[in-house]
Amino acid sequence: MEMKNHSAITEFILVGLSSAPEHQMILFWLFSFIYAVAVISNILTILAINTCSKLHTPMYFLLVNLSVINICSVSVIVPKMLQTILAERKSITFTGCIAQVYLFNLMLGTELMLLALMAFDRYAAICHPFQYMVIMRKEFCLGAVTGLWLIGMANSAIQTGLVAQLSFCDSNVINHFFCELPPMFNISCSDTSLNESMVFVASVTIVIGSCAVTLTSYCFIVRDIIKIRSTESKRKAFSTCSSHLLVVSFYYSTIIYTFLRPASAYSLEEDKVIAIIYSVLIPVLNPLIYSLRNTDVKEALIKLVVKRVSQKY
Repeated sequence: MEMKNHSAITEFILVGLSSAPEHQMILFWLFSFIYAVAVISNILTILAINTCSKLHTPMYFLLVNLSVINICSVSVIVPKMLQTILAERKSITFTGCIAQVYLFNLMLGTELMLLALMAFDRYAAICHPFQYMVIMRKEFCLGAVTGLWLIGMANSAIQTGLVAQLSFCDSNVINHFFCELPPMFNISCSDTSLNESMVFVASVTIVIGSCAVTLTSYCFIVRDIIKIRSTESKRKAFSTCSSHLLVVSFYYSTIIYTFLRPASAYSLEEDKVIAIIYSVLIPVLNPLIYSLRNTDVKEALIKLVVKRVSQKY
């Protein structure tokens, strides 16, 4: 009977953001534009950092990793979303859905931990400037980033493996624009208590753990900045971490709201809006926030564009 339930569902139907025909083309062009901006801006950020030797520092190494995650994260969601908007049958195969669950959760968990590591980097730069290059040495950065990716892979594999064991015998309609865990739990005819418990454990471990590292780092940063007498020095210190604080505020607040609420508090329509923020909009905002608020990155981007244009003509 269990095998029958698993094999009965070969595809899922994604409801999407709106079922109204008049909204479909608006949504298609809107998210096509957002996707193009996200991919292009993150690629430009990576190229600018890689081609400018001045930016070959731990902070920008972490920013390159963030841009890679942003490109992968938005690419897991938006292309399929655009395809389902245009298609008459808004379906995704069972295998495709499981792959989407794995890849998105991998990017989600890794980005959360990377943001915490970036907060620690700012702590080291502001609170221990003379020991910064020792603390954030190449071996540490490579090891830490590799560790974050491995933890993200392991967590995502566990969550995805548990989802793959669920039975979907009553409905295959996912009230969402991609295969996210809470909507999938909602339509399963299996007992999802283990799945929900593991999501909660992962959320507490990764989300709260990353948030704690970030908040602790910024508590020390604020403490040291307050001790600085020069107003100009204070301004420069705050400016070095303000971009990261802005990104963290957006990201952590939406993730915590989505994954740490009681199951009884879920509103699928509301969750779609929140999901758009952390899965689609933040990958667009990250490079814009870091680039527009960072003089070095802006200069590197301008040099990159001028160089490309001059080579072309």
